[in-house]
Amino acid sequence: MFTDAPLSSEDPSNPIFDSNPRVQILSIKKVTPGGPNPVERHRVIISDGVHFVQGMLAAQLNSLVLDGLAVKNSVVNLTKWAVNTLTTQQQNKRLLIVLAMEVVGVTEKIGSPENLDLKASEGAAGVASPTTPAVPAEQKVFKVEVPQASSAPRQQPKPAGRPPGSTVVVFPIESLSPYQNKWTIKARVIQKSDIKHYSNQRGEGKLFSVTLMDESAEIKATGFNTVVDELYDKFEEGKVYEISRGKVQIAKRKYSNVNNDYELNFERGTEVREVTDVAEMPAIKYSFIELKALDQQTKDSTVDVLVIVKQIGDLTQVTSKATQKAIPKRDLTVVDRSTYSCRLTLWGKQAENFNEPNQPVIAFKGLRVGDFGGRTLSMSGSSTMTVNPDMEEAHKLRGWFDQEGGAANFQSHSSAGASAGSATISRTEMKTFQDVKDEGLGTEERQDFFTTRATITHIKPDNLAYPACPTPNCNKKVIESGYENWRCEKCDKSYPKPEYRYIMSIAAADYTTQAWLQGFNDVGIAVFGMKADEMFELKDASQDDFEAAVKKGVGKSFLFSIKAKTDTYNDTTRVRYGVMRLAPLDWKEECHSLLETLHSPYAQ
Repeated sequence: MFTDAPLSSEDPSNPIFDSNPRVQILSIKKVTPGGPNPVERHRVIISDGVHFVQGMLAAQLNSLVLDGLAVKNSVVNLTKWAVNTLTTQQQNKRLLIVLAMEVVGVTEKIGSPENLDLKASEGAAGVASPTTPAVPAEQKVFKVEVPQASSAPRQQPKPAGRPPGSTVVVFPIESLSPYQNKWTIKARVIQKSDIKHYSNQRGEGKLFSVTLMDESAEIKATGFNTVVDELYDKFEEGKVYEISRGKVQIAKRKYSNVNNDYELNFERGTEVREVTDVAEMPAIKYSFIELKALDQQTKDSTVDVLVIVKQIGDLTQVTSKATQKAIPKRDLTVVDRSTYSCRLTLWGKQAENFNEPNQPVIAFKGLRVGDFGGRTLSMSGSSTMTVNPDMEEAHKLRGWFDQEGGAANFQSHSSAGASAGSATISRTEMKTFQDVKDEGLGTEERQDFFTTRATITHIKPDNLAYPACPTPNCNKKVIESGYENWRCEKCDKSYPKPEYRYIMSIAAADYTTQAWLQGFNDVGIAVFGMKADEMFELKDASQDDFEAAVKKGVGKSFLFSIKAKTDTYNDTTRVRYGVMRLAPLDWKEECHSLLETLHSPYAQ
């Protein structure tokens, strides 16, 4: 297979790219890239019996390896593939990207192949017509293809605006790397952000981003300043484009939840051409989870959900601490077949323009998980939503809600003590209060999280709760403006009485030292075993009974999940410890934990 003509994806006239060569896999090695959502890949060495090259299997072929179908010395037909050239100071290395293949069988190593890249560095590299190794004919063939891909030979479509007769080789997104200078991708825009303005030490600027997807992977692309004026109006969500001449760089995970180690930067020379022939381009891919499973997701992780919008909140505004600008915000209450509900927040123009009547079904992709008052969801810059999508799961959800779900009782992860009293707390983050102070958790500009086992030693009885708006998911403080008249400025409504919510300051101690903790409504319900309304009724009836109820909370032990963060108030800076959730001690589990510690090799 590798003999006479250069093996390069930059040569579209090379007939090798329309062939289905039969080769042998000499080696398979698992590679797991870094990042918060790593995707397992498999690096391979591929031989034609004379030469061998390095290669990489696309992620959709992982099942072949995991199921034991593709193994060392497997003979395969490459039905869809591309080649990357990686340029180094010493030589040009080729990486063959396998997008689809047929496993023919397994045999002994064929020939004594030599390294093609080493031969190329000596001036003897090339490609010719494919050769076919001898493989027993009775071997079974397992065929695996990219979803929605054509089985016809690879021929690139002619996009709108391209001169007749011209051709271009399209790289799969999965094959892009910072070592490439020339590339073209064909991808669908699944998300397009608004134009955002920023200001830093170098001055002011603007940017926008799009999330691109082909059959191999997704990638984020960003344009800045003059590029915004050139390219922003060219992109439309859902359409397919050929894109070339941009910079491939390491992804900035802080600003993106797209599952790719790299991202694109659009430049002044970037070319964007709309493609009209999109038959082979896949639609958006989802990995839906039920709302019930949100408590198993870590804070700031990203999830896809398919939900019914049960209630639409009013449009409000919040002030950004960084820019001091008002940001539009709208809260939705969403539900699904797990009979759980959740607060989902829209921001910016999405919040302003959202007006979907009749409790629609919406598919959300890339929502960020929060833990304020339980589990919440919010859209970020890379999130997408599709209203009433035409998919089987959406039709089933619509039918269930119309027939029975509309009358169901939905449970919230933040309802009456559920998240505080029965939360799953990670023991891998266990620390003592002294460890926390020695390590300086929360003293940097970031927030830190830890878990500790401690006993409540004191509860401040003053300002134990505040009068809150009774509207679900509002919780803002209301102001008394007359007899049986409590005003909520956020909702712009008045109520005959408020709903009291705990806002606690408690001291807790372990065997090392003590710390002051702040907790909210769920924490108070777990500590006192009653709602704040009941506690205030008790206070109105008898001060002694109220004080006795407060003292009952002292001496109780819990597992605390705590957020440590620096806070400045009245020109005084200190670390505040906020209780995110807590759980009563399971003494049997605590004993097992202590036994594991005693038997660990570090317990000397």
